[in-house]
Amino acid sequence: MLGGRSGRAAGAVLGSAVGDALGAPFEFGPPGAFSARFPQHGPAGVPAGASEMCGGGGWEPGEATDDTQQAVHLAESLLERGGLDLPDVFDRLRRWAAADPKDIGIQTEQVLTGDLPWDLAAGIHFQSTLRAAGNGSLMRATTSAVRFARLDRAGTMDAARRIAALTHGDRAAWEGTAVFHALVRAALAGEDPLAELPAALAEVHPEHRERYAVVLDAGWHPDRATEFNGAVWPCLGSALWALRSTGSFEQALRAAVDLGGDTDTVAAVTGGLAGAVYGLDAVPARWREPLHVPLPGGGGRVLRAGDLLVLARRLDRP
Repeated sequence: MLGGRSGRAAGAVLGSAVGDALGAPFEFGPPGAFSARFPQHGPAGVPAGASEMCGGGGWEPGEATDDTQQAVHLAESLLERGGLDLPDVFDRLRRWAAADPKDIGIQTEQVLTGDLPWDLAAGIHFQSTLRAAGNGSLMRATTSAVRFARLDRAGTMDAARRIAALTHGDRAAWEGTAVFHALVRAALAGEDPLAELPAALAEVHPEHRERYAVVLDAGWHPDRATEFNGAVWPCLGSALWALRSTGSFEQALRAAVDLGGDTDTVAAVTGGLAGAVYGLDAVPARWREPLHVPLPGGGGRVLRAGDLLVLARRLDRP
């Protein structure tokens, strides 16, 4: 198996997709539903097994959702265009949205299915609604976080903001995605992402810094959230809480899904962070094996874990 930085990059990409698929059947459900259905240990202490990728709610067992679908389209643009080509990313996401994905966020759909150009669509949408701080840009960010992790902190955070702004006009979404990029950057370098927090927060726009400092603080718990975890602040805060309060990839994902609410995205973000920390070998094989990513707008392809490993390897190249 992959070790070192390559293993951490693969763990991030696979971990995010696994979290997405693991959490999808429990979306909008109550807290504790995952552990109630799949206790941590079955009879005689035997792990629960592959049935944890149970499917449901319109999802097949192991099927990843819009979170991973967008992340793959973003990754393929970064690789095929040789860098960040914002109009190309927007066009790919627009084709994806037009291909009738099973799930798509309301705001993301409104921005991508309109007729405004890439550099105006999200901003005009925000001006008209003043509601654009959802987690839709954060959910797809693991692949870009891996790709830009070799830049300095300011560089990777700037890339995150520019990508987030394609669909989210509220700077709150940009800053949360930027912090996530910074944390993944630290983890891929073999550093503690929790130790990176003060420096990352210092780079956050002053108007948003205090709110992120609250949800990313070591004393914060998701029970203290003032918004549903489909918003960017509690989503990122919940992912960091799941990482901080557990001791393994599997425990972090279990904690994330057990929060209830927007379980696929909270688990996808948690999986990206935890995978970057613990590496590919920590992602259970029983969760990887059923994983598949249908790609609306991608020529009818369905990616498997091996395809995501290849993608991660290419994203991590200098």
